[in-house]
Amino acid sequence: MTLFWRIFALNAVVLGSATALLLWAPVTVSVPVVLTEAVILVGGLAVMLVANAALLRIGLAPLDRLTRLMTTVDLLRPGQRLTESGRGEVADLVRTFNAMLERLEHERAASSGRVLLAQEAERRRIAQELHDEVGQTMTAVLLSLKRAADEAGEPLRGELQHAQEITRGSLDEVRRLVRRLRPGVLEDLGLVSALTSLTTEFATHTGLRVQRRFDTGLPPLDQQTELVLYRVVQEALTNAARHAEAGRVEVSLDRGDGEVVLAVTDDGRGSGIAREGAGIRGMRERALLIGATLDIRSSQSGTQVRLTVPDSVPDARMQS
Repeated sequence: MTLFWRIFALNAVVLGSATALLLWAPVTVSVPVVLTEAVILVGGLAVMLVANAALLRIGLAPLDRLTRLMTTVDLLRPGQRLTESGRGEVADLVRTFNAMLERLEHERAASSGRVLLAQEAERRRIAQELHDEVGQTMTAVLLSLKRAADEAGEPLRGELQHAQEITRGSLDEVRRLVRRLRPGVLEDLGLVSALTSLTTEFATHTGLRVQRRFDTGLPPLDQQTELVLYRVVQEALTNAARHAEAGRVEVSLDRGDGEVVLAVTDDGRGSGIAREGAGIRGMRERALLIGATLDIRSSQSGTQVRLTVPDSVPDARMQS
């Protein structure tokens, strides 16, 4: 039944019921109208309007649900669908909207995969240039300063040694940036070693206490899944250091029933609501690529970032 005929039928039911009451009810209308008769007519009209409104509300309820979902849907939280039931134009509209959401989610995942793949390639390129160009140049400068300091006398030797320390610190910073841009230990030694190195470096530079708990029976994960897990931990640690004012962070990696669960929990100042900044939305986009579920819970006692990865990764993930 089309929407037009559905509304027509609802109104016909109300008007038919009112006509039947007028035909069989012991009610007459005088001229001029008596007060009691006017009260009865006005009451009947009110009942008709209320009944009509109630029936229209029931008939148009699927459109209300569709409108609410259209205003709140987020492609970074896939799986939001309306229940498909019945026939007619409204049911067809709901089915079409659900199909559109599914198509948009696939297209968003594919486009995000291409963007993040290009981003990782650019990170590798920048890291390579920092290592080959800037790093080697600074190493050469450091060696030149050492030779000059060995041959110079006081007080010039002290100044040259001070310049050496500054250059050595800058070289260490460049190497740290290279590791953040391109986690070579992830490719060489695997996820657990990479996360251990990342959390150790994070604790050293921020002064926060970091606890690690990694399950020894983790299933084998493909390279892109490991990279997503690594980047999520990296972003969660950065948020804890910059915004949460945390004193302790716990990073855990456990094996569940057909899934791998990553959790990063801090004891910092939570807002009660996880704010969707660029970092969090970036984590959600990465989670979509491997078919994972990202859950962020923020409260006054801290924030937890939880990523649940199924053992089987869908085709929407990044292609190497």
